Amino acid sequence: MKKILAVMLMVLLTLSVCAPAIAAADTTADVYVTISDKDGKLALAAEKITVTDIDGDHALTINDALYAAHEQFYKGGAAAGYATETTKYGLSLTKLWGTANGYSYGYMVNNASAWSMTDPVKTDDYVAAYVFTDTKTFADKYSYFDRFQADADVTLDLTLSKADFDADWNPITVKLAGAELTVDGEPTGVLTDENGQATITFATNGKHLVSAVKAGEVIVPPVCVAQVTGCAVATPDQPVETIAPTVQAADTPTQAVTEAPTAAPTDPATSDSATKDSATKDSSTKDSSTPKTGDNTHLWLWILISGLCLCGMIGTAVIYRKYYAK
Repeated sequence: MKKILAVMLMVLLTLSVCAPAIAAADTTADVYVTISDKDGKLALAAEKITVTDIDGDHALTINDALYAAHEQFYKGGAAAGYATETTKYGLSLTKLWGTANGYSYGYMVNNASAWSMTDPVKTDDYVAAYVFTDTKTFADKYSYFDRFQADADVTLDLTLSKADFDADWNPITVKLAGAELTVDGEPTGVLTDENGQATITFATNGKHLVSAVKAGEVIVPPVCVAQVTGCAVATPDQPVETIAPTVQAADTPTQAVTEAPTAAPTDPATSDSATKDSATKDSSTKDSSTPKTGDNTHLWLWILISGLCLCGMIGTAVIYRKYYAK
């Protein structure tokens, strides 16, 4: 009888310990997703996506984030615009934003090249995926600002970088000089200097999308969503003259950035992932808002488990008391 009671107590204790793990499997994360299409245009720009475990692998991954982004924003959902398959290299992209081009895609997490589609993501991570526009020489270079979100008064300072290779084909990060910034898709005439830096001035308050283009070079468009609050607002008796975005302190580049040769990926693994970024930790500035924990545990599950444990303990005590009373 004592052995039976001991076993029952061990089962109840095991249920109590396993309860957090069972609940933790049912979680979500709010991730920011950017997608560039086959024409090199921004289809999504740092859109906040709620990610769930859609593939049932008990983890939140790049695959989950991109699937959820297509479900929410692509016409026809993920079934129409997104697809993956398992190859000898693991889970690989076969369609992104409606384009199937034979594994010619790149994807990054926090501006660092990911190892695979099953790399984990968490709340406030930044996921960028793009379709190669050059499927012959694969000249597309991933570019990014030092932050993908910013609160701005009237002006905003940004630094633009790109992923590249050195002479020995080691992945490196270089500052992108001579790129022209755009605001809401319109050119500003603001060029990045030899250090990749530039300052722009906004004309109106509100949310503005800052990106960049580089003449003579194929770059994945960078993203910075700026929330501007410091521009003067016109009043009925005192109109305010608007000003166009102007360069503040970015001169014409005096030193060109040395470009390394590019090469076409030779298999799905190399073509599926972009260049490794040597500066992964400080390349992306997170949202200034308080980060969410991503915990979506069901309260009823905890109540049920606690009730079962309590009933088991009471039953064990009653049986034990009756046994020894006899």
